[in-house]
Amino acid sequence: MDSTLALLILNLAAWTFAFPTPEVERRQAITTLSASQVSSFKPFTFYASAAYCQPANTLAWNCGVNCQANPTFEPIASGGDGDATQFWYVGFDPTLKTIIVAHQGTDTGDLLSDLTDLDFSLTGLNSTLFPGVSSDVQVHSGFADEQAITALSILAAVQSGIARFGTTQVTMVGHSLGGALALLDSVFLPLHLSNVTYRTITYGLPRVGNQQFADYVDSHAGGSLTHINNKEDPIPIVPGKFLGFHHPSGEVHIQDSGAWEACPGQDNPSTQCIVGDVPNIFESDESDHDGPYDGVEMGC
Repeated sequence: MDSTLALLILNLAAWTFAFPTPEVERRQAITTLSASQVSSFKPFTFYASAAYCQPANTLAWNCGVNCQANPTFEPIASGGDGDATQFWYVGFDPTLKTIIVAHQGTDTGDLLSDLTDLDFSLTGLNSTLFPGVSSDVQVHSGFADEQAITALSILAAVQSGIARFGTTQVTMVGHSLGGALALLDSVFLPLHLSNVTYRTITYGLPRVGNQQFADYVDSHAGGSLTHINNKEDPIPIVPGKFLGFHHPSGEVHIQDSGAWEACPGQDNPSTQCIVGDVPNIFESDESDHDGPYDGVEMGC
């Protein structure tokens, strides 16, 4: 089991169990994605999985099956050491006609990454990186610190890709901690690059910020966020709502049957959605965190 998941379980078990948050169950407008809709996510799933590969390999685009799944990809930049800084890469997909920004999730044994995941305080966003965003919008301080390390390098790579390839589309992807960083990038990049269409697709996303953050994402992302949760994965239900954390809208929940359900609203408590299906971490299965997501297991 990933050491991050184990530590999350140990640190949050008592809190999640002691402070249940019962809500009125709602099922209206929950819809099942068609086979073609599910398959449309697969290129992005491989891009998120490729973020676990060494930067030298993603820059050369020779990272095995993850790279082979998107053979026309044009790398622009990559970085990180997988320890103090998560791996990341930026490139262009000429088939999808979009810049891809991808972040590594939590790799087993990366102690500093584990400690980042276990820093649960809420903090305002850096006013230089996030100009004009209210101080009421607060996020997990560890996620904010990690995103700040790579923000300017990623911005420069995206600007380079837009100029080089003439595209006006940017897609952020990531799994686990990488999903949190992708979500923060989805707030950061539009503040610095206009006339661009943004999309964010994450897998096993933990809660990143407070209610004001979730509302900000909903009002500014405009339906361009999809956060995909697999079966009984515990990570999407932490940090707990009782700590002030909330998910934005855009959840898709993969059922035990394999069906993908689109769950409307924030933290939808229906049993068809992750909050209702996994009411506490004792009813979770950490092995679901890495997948499969339509047959793709995260990792390099």
